[in-house]
Amino acid sequence: MRKNPLVAPVVKWVGGKRQLLDDLMPLLPSGATSSYCEPFLGGGAVLFRLQPNTAVVNDINAELINVYEVIRDDVNGLIAELETHPNEEEHFYLVRDWDRDKEQYNNLSKIKRAARIIYLNKTCYNGLFRVNNAGEFNSPFGHYKNPNIINAPTLKAVSSYFQNATISFNCVDYSEVLANVKKGTFVYLDPPYDPVSDTANFTGYAKGGFDRAEQIRLRECCDDLDRRGVKFMLSNSSTEFIRKQYAAYKITTVKAKRAINSNATRRGQVDEVVVRNYE
Repeated sequence: MRKNPLVAPVVKWVGGKRQLLDDLMPLLPSGATSSYCEPFLGGGAVLFRLQPNTAVVNDINAELINVYEVIRDDVNGLIAELETHPNEEEHFYLVRDWDRDKEQYNNLSKIKRAARIIYLNKTCYNGLFRVNNAGEFNSPFGHYKNPNIINAPTLKAVSSYFQNATISFNCVDYSEVLANVKKGTFVYLDPPYDPVSDTANFTGYAKGGFDRAEQIRLRECCDDLDRRGVKFMLSNSSTEFIRKQYAAYKITTVKAKRAINSNATRRGQVDEVVVRNYE
């Protein structure tokens, strides 16, 4: 299938890999792979750059997976719904609070929920998708003059790609996805990062968290992939803990720009690691 350059991320996601694509692409395995798997999809920058014909993707954030399914199934309805959302602070907080009434929110159509997430993502502060312990979106209004709420060309290009490729969307624990990966599939893992300091961890993309016990469980899943002969590449922060966890594998250091920080003086380049079980 021919790649479409308009296929690109439709939401801004913390830790998104768009800025690192030029560093990541040369590290991909050489030779053909039968399929692609991404258990922590997020903004999907790597998926959209590669545009594989066959893929299994997953994210624990059900609202995000719903966005992708709606883009696949009814992109025109989604665009029409997005047109109903103005870039106004009062409207922003009204829409943001929809999920406070769980019964009413659960009765919303998939299109309304998807449009809400894209609208909030485009108009909230720094495009930071953040939820509180109750799973409620809690990022503040961004006060941007002209946010690109409706990027119709990109939405339609992504929809066309989803319709023409064979992609399985999942919203389960990442280990369930990895357990079913077959040899010949390439796996890219971009989990929530190990925090570089005690104050560096964001309130999350979904309820719960991803502590060091989870990082260890993920490394054990990677060990299982390696035993089964499945090639994987993983991104994470360059902490001593992560480097020790993956000491048995090939580790490459790359520079990433820290784009989301309330203190502008702390936005700059930081080291990240790319872990591979192949040359």
